[in-house]
Amino acid sequence: MADVLESLLSGLRAVKATASTLARDIVESRPASPLDERDPDFIRTTLPAYRLATQLYFRPKVRGLEHITAKGPVLLVGNHSGGTLIADTFAFGFAFYTYFGAERRFHQLAHDLVFSMPGLATLRKYGAIPASHRNAELALDAGAALLVYPGGGHESFRPSWNSSEIQFGDHSGFIRLALAKDVPIVPVVAIGGQETALFLTRGRRLAKLLQLDRLLRLEVLPIQLGPPFGVTVLDLPGRIPLPSQITIQVLPKVELGEEFGPQPDEEAVYEVITNQMQQALDELAEERDLPVVGSVGARSSRSGAVARALAGDGTKDLGAHEEEPWEGYARMRVGEITQRLRRESTQSLAAVHAYEQAHKQRKGVLAGIDRELTRRSR
Repeated sequence: MADVLESLLSGLRAVKATASTLARDIVESRPASPLDERDPDFIRTTLPAYRLATQLYFRPKVRGLEHITAKGPVLLVGNHSGGTLIADTFAFGFAFYTYFGAERRFHQLAHDLVFSMPGLATLRKYGAIPASHRNAELALDAGAALLVYPGGGHESFRPSWNSSEIQFGDHSGFIRLALAKDVPIVPVVAIGGQETALFLTRGRRLAKLLQLDRLLRLEVLPIQLGPPFGVTVLDLPGRIPLPSQITIQVLPKVELGEEFGPQPDEEAVYEVITNQMQQALDELAEERDLPVVGSVGARSSRSGAVARALAGDGTKDLGAHEEEPWEGYARMRVGEITQRLRRESTQSLAAVHAYEQAHKQRKGVLAGIDRELTRRSR
């Protein structure tokens, strides 16, 4: 009974704080810096109710938050889902603040439309800032954990049948940002958002024809099916998201200098990070028994399947390989190795796997082997 009463009281406090915030947003001017709109007091007041509502509706599972540093700048790179109603962003944000507390500075880059539409002040209170390289630099300079979505609308409005695909569209600016600010990258992978509606088409040609890219910085004009209106365009005139179960996996951080050397190749870094994220997303997809419902039963670990595949090719001892898989291997960077894996035999992949397990244990290389074996098994 006490828990129910406390939930009701927290809900009332959240409603009051939200209403007050929305009213002030209409009549008051905004701070000069978008970073200053983040409000720890508002977060503390509303977080219990917002988190409870999200838990009841989307039943989120958020794993791996311990991979994010408790203080200092870090670049969180996520895949984008759910159109304009990004349930996975809300679920991750509430989980982040629950884990680290409202004092941990956390910002999310968002489209300009978020800051031109009335009634979205609560997003800014939770740390949303306009997507620009300048704002991203300011957030990292302030010691924030900064969440970016390289795929943008291109990925967020991808067809639902592509929900288990990382689609950044070769946007690699996040790598230049991490290098310029010397901060680690922490990949964040989510699934379920593309099941909150039936996403049919991005509408890229129509958006270009109407010059929306020039007028509104919109590269898509997508069509979805969802309640209550059935067909919507860019989620207009409105859409209620289906209660799809959201699963989010935070991956280990990537220190670019340690992984790729003092002058990393941008294309190599992009390939390794997106491969890691795709592998993790594949594993999350394997967990889902039904769209919207999510997982029902337990799933076996893919790493065991990889070991069996390698061992089945004649490599019995995967942990004691002392010789280089090929000449010059030890001097190669992660990106160079992962690019070569596609040309190597399965036996050679086993040798690489054994060497890495016995020596460097680089996550990017091991993920590349996993990804390549998965591709060959299809």
